[in-house]
Amino acid sequence: MKKIILLTLVSLSIGAMAQNKKYQDAMEKNVAGVDTSRTLEQLQPLENNFERIANAEKKEWLPYYYAAYCNVNMTYAVKGDEIDTYCDKADALVKKADSLSPDNSEIQALKAQIAAARISVNPMARGRKYGSEAAELREKSKKLDPNNPRPWMLEGMSFFYTPSAFGGGKDKAKVSYTKALDLFTAFKPASSIHPRWGRGTTEYFLKQCN
Repeated sequence: MKKIILLTLVSLSIGAMAQNKKYQDAMEKNVAGVDTSRTLEQLQPLENNFERIANAEKKEWLPYYYAAYCNVNMTYAVKGDEIDTYCDKADALVKKADSLSPDNSEIQALKAQIAAARISVNPMARGRKYGSEAAELREKSKKLDPNNPRPWMLEGMSFFYTPSAFGGGKDKAKVSYTKALDLFTAFKPASSIHPRWGRGTTEYFLKQCN
């Protein structure tokens, strides 16, 4: 009887390891394309893949996170109401990630990015509402992890695209981007599939501020 129980436990352990490796391999393959994908044609297949992984691994927050990330990045390739369509999808996915990993700095930063993306539908009408929401989420992200460079990068982007007369400008953006780059230099992701995106964007915009 003991041998049967032991064999069962070993079998279950091997099965779990195989499943974990399958998940890890699938995530690594798709995460590798995150930082270099910019167009709808590049991002949509990635988004589909992350959603499929999320549906198979319902207890993991990272597939939902990356699927949401792909959706918010697709907003930069569309205009008008289509932006809200992608933001709505991103919001639904990031809420699932948030429920699985509450008080997560990376998730709060992504929520800030989604809020900021909604501004571009109508900056005059939406700037105050979503600008304030994005700022609050960035600050929450910073407090949850002071070493996370992404909220600082997103803050720099906010200042960069906000006129000086309204509290933005390149000088303020440069301060935030410089802080972000310092943090990126020291940043070490928790694993090969944890968020690492943003350094290239930070370096690009920091040059534009000089």
